Amino acid sequence: MKKINLFFPIAIVVLVFIFFRPIFFNGKLPIPSDTIVGLYHPFRDLYRLEFPRGIPFKNFLTTDPVRQQYPWRYLSINSEKTFQLPLWNPYNFAGTPLLANFQSASLYPLNIVFLVLPFNYGWTFLIILQSLLGCIFMYLYLRFLKLEKMAALLGGIVFSFSGSSIVWMQWNTVFHTILWLPLILLAKEHLLQRKSIVWIVILIFAEISAVFAGHLQILFYTLLVSNLYLVIRMWQMYKGKHFIVQFLREYKLFLIIGIMVFLFTAIQWMPTFQYILLSARDADLLYGKEGWFMPLQNLVQFIIPDFFGNPATLNYWGVWNYAEFIGYVSILPFIFSLYALIYRRDKNVIFFGIILIISLLFATENFLARIPFILNIPFISTSQPTRLIIIADFAISILSALGLDLFLKTKKNINIPILVLLGIFVGLWIVVLFKQFGITTDSLLVAKRNLILPTGVFIMSSILLFAYMFIKNQKIQKYVVILFIVIVVFDLFRFGGKFLPFVSQNYIFPSTKTIEFLQKNTGHYRIMAIDDRILPPNFSIMYKLQTVSGYDPLYLKRYGELIAASERGKPNISPPFGFNRIITPHNYESNIIDLLGVKYVLSLEDLNSKKLKKVFQEGETRVYENAKVMGRTFLIDGACRVGSKTEVIEFLFQEDLRKNAVVEDEDFISCGEQVWVKPTIPLSGTVRTIKYSENSVTIEVVSNKNALLILTDSFYPTWKAKMDGKPTKVHRTDYNFRGVSVAGGRHLVEFYTTLL
Repeated sequence: MKKINLFFPIAIVVLVFIFFRPIFFNGKLPIPSDTIVGLYHPFRDLYRLEFPRGIPFKNFLTTDPVRQQYPWRYLSINSEKTFQLPLWNPYNFAGTPLLANFQSASLYPLNIVFLVLPFNYGWTFLIILQSLLGCIFMYLYLRFLKLEKMAALLGGIVFSFSGSSIVWMQWNTVFHTILWLPLILLAKEHLLQRKSIVWIVILIFAEISAVFAGHLQILFYTLLVSNLYLVIRMWQMYKGKHFIVQFLREYKLFLIIGIMVFLFTAIQWMPTFQYILLSARDADLLYGKEGWFMPLQNLVQFIIPDFFGNPATLNYWGVWNYAEFIGYVSILPFIFSLYALIYRRDKNVIFFGIILIISLLFATENFLARIPFILNIPFISTSQPTRLIIIADFAISILSALGLDLFLKTKKNINIPILVLLGIFVGLWIVVLFKQFGITTDSLLVAKRNLILPTGVFIMSSILLFAYMFIKNQKIQKYVVILFIVIVVFDLFRFGGKFLPFVSQNYIFPSTKTIEFLQKNTGHYRIMAIDDRILPPNFSIMYKLQTVSGYDPLYLKRYGELIAASERGKPNISPPFGFNRIITPHNYESNIIDLLGVKYVLSLEDLNSKKLKKVFQEGETRVYENAKVMGRTFLIDGACRVGSKTEVIEFLFQEDLRKNAVVEDEDFISCGEQVWVKPTIPLSGTVRTIKYSENSVTIEVVSNKNALLILTDSFYPTWKAKMDGKPTKVHRTDYNFRGVSVAGGRHLVEFYTTLL
């Protein structure tokens, strides 16, 4: 029986344990909740006596995980624990799809950890699994390529702890998507050699997991690379006169697997596709803004991560967003990647070398990279091209392993890669010492300081590389190779520890007096924070408070248009809206805000408005009650139809929305034919919400005549209705809301959402 060598798997587990040691030794979690209490009210008010200037936070750039991914997953898991599909999020944007929001990762198989762990610990465990599984999968794939074990270990470490992996780690979606790529490649390699049920199942599971992991753009790159890899490998195996015949015969299995994955994941991509079509994804397209592409000078961050500073130390002086440009792989992996590209002439170097070049070519500023955006190619033209850097790091991790493997086996001359890097370092030192390119003095000081350690690592690495070439003793050679790994681990872990926050559990969405007041008094009404520093979008999910704000790359176009008109104070719905993925309405005087059911307005300053009355204050956070708020559900007997969105929005600015409504449905009389006269029988009745949950709303209606029941939640095609148990039509009402025609008498109306 072949002896199983557990040294390297155990080594990977130990390395991951070391990286995440603050969790095990200090009880801190890799959740950037220090930004919750350090940046935003009313949480700052909670700690105002102890920290008058706010609780210190490590990295302001890591707010998105707590402003998006964490609340979305939390809401999804809570729904699934009650055996419901997490279809709808009623807490933001006046209601918005949840499952269809790809980043919610509602159906990710590894979410099973939440069944046995409290949510914050389950979230933490998923973060740890990213590094652990990524390293193991890459190690296994590289070992299949017959690389030396230390080379395979190096590739796994670089893949799991490179710059792009680190900066996106706490999102718990980006790297969870790409970590399946090496396992997908490994499964395809096995199936090309021998058909096996085990590897068919592994391939299906890996691809399904990648789809459900929660990042559509990285999924696109993952599937593109893996399928291109398969085609190239089959061409290498079967090239000849009968290639097409052999290709089609062998490809049938992979086609069947692809169809199975496609069908299994339809529950995700079908709602997502529907959501994208109804979203405002292209209305505020930021193509052409600063930082859309990676500036060429930022390529230096592959070896010197903080040449332009670091947001964690508040000295970043580079272009736009640090996280979008960081492809750091450490010095030795970069050297070994160059070594492979120069000396190793095999199919893997060629393939991954091309992947590296293409990913960098389309991530950086150049004419070729602009073509998809100029041609407005669907999906690609609305994707941030700098995310390709994670594919570049994936390719470098494999190239570095191929390079180290060749170096260990042949000891070919290492001079050229080292001379290339030496030239880069000399050039950078000339820039900072002689103040080239007009860089300011403060920026030069930051660059100079952050050049010192990488330079030292480069010198030490070069000495060890040259020493290895002349050492004959195999035992000493092994120690030197171990030193290679130690240097890389030290370098990457130092960078990761500098960027990533590990935070006390007490800071994860704590309760405050303001929140308790709102939870007690808001009911089914909504709240509105007119300052971006108060209860940011999506935080409300954690407290089950409904808001008119939201933060999502996808939001319903109709809702965006409605809020744009409200903010402008006139019936103007033309793009761009200026939201840039974040909708935080400020115009509390708008009648549309009253229609949306905003009962409380939060501010950091005193407000002077006839319709607002201050009812609560905690620290700097003031809570005002809106005297003109309309009910979340109400009856209208004056409803008519118009023919265009423009007419609808004009109606909202001209009519009394408490008495009249406009619908977009042939069942109603045209507003041009409607004669607004005082009805002979005034409408009277009551509306009572019996049940309000994420996926359904039940309302009891009592009316003395036929009327239109309006629920001011966002209209969406998946929402259906029943009246007294029988299906009834949902009308798009007042531009963005739901209406149901009810006859006189007592009725029970149930709104419920479906998958499609």
